Amino acid sequence: MMEENVVIKAENLEKIYGYGRNALRVLKGITFEILYGEIIAIVGPSGAGKSTLLNLIGCLDSFQNGSLTVFGRDVAKLSVEALSGFRNRHIGFIFQLHNLLPEFTALENIMMPLLIRRIKKREAKKEALSLLERFNMTDRANHKPAELSGGECQRIAVARAVVAEPAILLADEPTGNLDRANSRILTDMLLELGNEHNTTIVIVTHDRDIAARTGRTITLIDGNIQQ
Repeated sequence: MMEENVVIKAENLEKIYGYGRNALRVLKGITFEILYGEIIAIVGPSGAGKSTLLNLIGCLDSFQNGSLTVFGRDVAKLSVEALSGFRNRHIGFIFQLHNLLPEFTALENIMMPLLIRRIKKREAKKEALSLLERFNMTDRANHKPAELSGGECQRIAVARAVVAEPAILLADEPTGNLDRANSRILTDMLLELGNEHNTTIVIVTHDRDIAARTGRTITLIDGNIQQ
């Protein structure tokens, strides 16, 4: 692999919860590289460490041993404030539970990452409306999450994750609570947006159909990469 094309690089990465006899090694010294523009699925049984690994890649959690670089930055050396800014500039997140802000409308939820970047409200609204139109949800712009279906909430969550055009998109079981039809719609959206912007996408999933549509699969079993 060409070093300049490597977006995410982990070497002997370990994540441990607790101390002493009660210590639980969730990730046991794993090493991998992910290239710019790759679409990757992380699969494995429950408890294998998939979501933990995704949280580390997304700079949402810390690790005890090894190293992790994202865009050549050693994330362990970044301050809490620097990590927050780094995530906002480069990483988008989609979770199984949509995590939309209940007091805000669909439009306002999508605008939020841009407003955090101090983008002017008018420009943020324009970008958010464009995504709502693309997702055929313009008529739901002023509805709050409680007024939307599960599938609609996940579409809004995808729109919020991609509105700032992050270079990395991380998705943790994004279709886990959806029926088969909505799952396919959401997967189509993710892959289309990823290919369109050459986004690096990492998806944690139990869905074999989703995994089969990605470019590469990383299989985690008991905290180790098996494949």
